[in-house]
Amino acid sequence: MSTSAIFILDVKGKVLISRNYRGDVEMGLIDKFLPLLMEKEEEGNLTPLLQTSGCTFMYIQHQNLYIVSVSRNNANAAMVFSFLHKIVQVMSEYFKEIEEESIRDNFVIVFELLDEMSDFGYPQTTESKILQEYITQEGHKLETAPRPPPAVTNAVSWRSEGIKYRKNEVFLDVIESVNLLASTTGNVLRSEIVGSIKMRVYLSGMPELRLGLNDKVLFESTGRGKSKSVELEDVKFHQCVRLSRFENDRTISFIPPDGEFELMSYRLNTHVKPLIWIESVIERHAHSRVEYMIKARSQFKRRSTANHVEVVVPVPADADSPKFKTSVGSVKYVPEQNVLIWSIKSFPGGKEYLMRAHFGLPSVTSEETEGKPPIQVKFEIPYFTTSGIQVRYLKIIEKSGYQALPWVRYITQNGDYQLRTN
Repeated sequence: MSTSAIFILDVKGKVLISRNYRGDVEMGLIDKFLPLLMEKEEEGNLTPLLQTSGCTFMYIQHQNLYIVSVSRNNANAAMVFSFLHKIVQVMSEYFKEIEEESIRDNFVIVFELLDEMSDFGYPQTTESKILQEYITQEGHKLETAPRPPPAVTNAVSWRSEGIKYRKNEVFLDVIESVNLLASTTGNVLRSEIVGSIKMRVYLSGMPELRLGLNDKVLFESTGRGKSKSVELEDVKFHQCVRLSRFENDRTISFIPPDGEFELMSYRLNTHVKPLIWIESVIERHAHSRVEYMIKARSQFKRRSTANHVEVVVPVPADADSPKFKTSVGSVKYVPEQNVLIWSIKSFPGGKEYLMRAHFGLPSVTSEETEGKPPIQVKFEIPYFTTSGIQVRYLKIIEKSGYQALPWVRYITQNGDYQLRTN
């Protein structure tokens, strides 16, 4: 069974907008949501699914809003949560920021979107590119009510027919974020790679694309087990990918949406050697000064270069009179965040740089805060992937038989990248 009604509430539980799809629940039931939520929070028993007599609340929180589905008890929870996240995604693409003000300012469009995205409580058109073709932000002229594009009734609901480009091109970006936590002794305590393949498609007609990766499962099944391959986990695809085809022979086959979209995301739970290693010596002299010696070393191949590197070093809240000395880049003190930021525009592989900082401390000691925040590193390394994932081919098949240019880029960047200090 599906969702009966959708509500968007502010933090105080006040209804900003609602859409009753089935008429099988009383709209006044939403008044029970916030008290029930607070009760569960006090008990320490908070879940994204709350039950009361006669209905189930399933909700997500975004910024200062609650997006709540009210259903009869036997609703498909996975479908409902997926739909709630899709509402947030579509509205973000329409209004950039979703908050109380943007809901009030765009009341008519929000209601139209809720109306078009679900039919009798079942998800219907959830692709924002198609919705934007007939729900526009300029408002409708009364004498010519817009007709929904054919894509809404087509099997391929995410792409319109009749798209034409003078130059047919496909841009594919493989972007990997490295999450890492290392101890003061240099041991990696936690590491993972979170990757995504993003595409920009400017192709005429209804092309079918086939993407081949150095996927471990595929390589083993085709007798290439010893070739360099990667084992992808938690793979999520855009709705355009033919899942049955992927499950059968690991081929990623799809008719793409027009323009920009995320084709897939994946995760690798592999042991990652820190790409940029930081050594820190911090000397605290009570009531007078604190001195930092920070050494940054790039631990990737010399032919690669990290760009826009930032080493973010926490400093005491009562520090003053900053002095810096560095062999490369620039250093600035950001007192409102209690950090110093060492910026290095270009950091080639196999290099080591040094930075020294000196701060004065007041003669009156402030209370020690618990724990020492870690050093954070931000970076971007183009033409490089940590996992070793490779695009082996990108085939474009279209009945008119035109030639198209595929462009592939690889980028590795920091995710949650932290190194603990003494």
